[in-house]
Amino acid sequence: MSLPQNLADASAAELAAAYAQRETNPVEVVEAVLDRIAAWEPKLQALWAADAEAARAQARESAARWQRGTPLSPLDGVPGTLKENIATKGTAVPLGTAAAELVPAAEDAPPAARWREAGLVLLAKTTMPDYGMLSSGLSSFHALARNPWDTRMTPGGSSAGAGAAAAAGYGPLHVGTDIGGSVRLPAGWCGVVGLKPSAGRVPIKPPYVGRVAGPMTRTVTDTAWLMQLLSRPDWRDATSLPPAEIAWTALDGAVEALRGLRVGLLLDAGWGLAVTAETRATVQAAARAFEAAGAVVEPMDPFCTRAMIDGLDAFWRMRSWLDISALPDARREKVLPYIRQWVDAGATLSAAQVFNGYSQIHAMRDAAVAACQPYDLVLSPVSPVPAFPAELGSPIHDPERPFEHIAFTVPYNMSEQPAISVPAGFTSTGLPIGLQIAGRRHDDLGVLRLARTWEQLRPPLRRWPEPA
Repeated sequence: MSLPQNLADASAAELAAAYAQRETNPVEVVEAVLDRIAAWEPKLQALWAADAEAARAQARESAARWQRGTPLSPLDGVPGTLKENIATKGTAVPLGTAAAELVPAAEDAPPAARWREAGLVLLAKTTMPDYGMLSSGLSSFHALARNPWDTRMTPGGSSAGAGAAAAAGYGPLHVGTDIGGSVRLPAGWCGVVGLKPSAGRVPIKPPYVGRVAGPMTRTVTDTAWLMQLLSRPDWRDATSLPPAEIAWTALDGAVEALRGLRVGLLLDAGWGLAVTAETRATVQAAARAFEAAGAVVEPMDPFCTRAMIDGLDAFWRMRSWLDISALPDARREKVLPYIRQWVDAGATLSAAQVFNGYSQIHAMRDAAVAACQPYDLVLSPVSPVPAFPAELGSPIHDPERPFEHIAFTVPYNMSEQPAISVPAGFTSTGLPIGLQIAGRRHDDLGVLRLARTWEQLRPPLRRWPEPA
């Protein structure tokens, strides 16, 4: 396995093999990545709490372990980032908002603990919007994050910085969080791979309905390597799944297994923004490729309704209104105006409206599980539209209609099903288009295998963007 000319572009799998063969070492790799960050970061604003000297120290420690033949894991010394709402001991967790009190975290959250146990190098935390409630990098605390494919555009959100960092080559491994599309949307808009695992597959703290942590990488193989670490048990998440023996990296050979596989094709989510012609054509082309390889592809009818998302909206508004209204006036005024306008309606919601809204979460869950049951896996767009201008909070920038672009992603959060965004093509203006592959509950490996198969079937993608 030959390494790329610039070590910042090496995959985690390539680095693991190179470290083991002593073809390079973590010190060299981290220096290359820090150079890449220095060239890109003034334009992208993807990072927070970056500490180059701490990263160098971690790299030296890892290099010494490899020299002694005692690496903590095959990924020891591989660099990357964690989203800033994944607590790391000693670093404050601002949650993207200027209203937060910057108190250092007392302990590592489960994904951060797995990261350190494996000896990965933490370069920085990555930026996010206020409370993670936007699909953009618009934040009252962080600088505005931008998309490396076109810096006028958003990287998406709420794992905004993670998507930009993965696309720009800030190391091969990144971890985001997803409660309605916050890993898959930025992955799709930044042209990288983003997995929302089955609920409970990756222990997280604090847990919340629909909330997961998941990898964001340039390749499906690297996502699988990272899942080997993140999916290890942690008692602190009472909602996590029991430990399972999953052959995460057993991805090859799936092309041969396509024959007879039943694949659903969902091009109409039932509500939200219309799918653009270029996005529809890209997803249809992927479906035809799977069909040509032997899969049985069948069109699906929409399974979600406007009532479901309106109910979820009411529930989320009330939850956020309770949190934000409890802040002192001076801190509450620092919350992003878009978010304040969205949550204000929570003050007028009745108990019945909130309860009915919560009930719609279960209705969405049941509808998604039932619709997907006849199929082994389901294809769809990640987003109905490509990346939008960075200064906007959503494609239509309307706090009264904030979720029109998440119709293809949010059902799988509520249904606890695994779903992945994998690069599928580009618009005529050069913006990435993501393909979403969803599976039955707990079939994370099946989703990864089909995503890896798509990497083998799809036409070649464009070269990664370079800093100007």
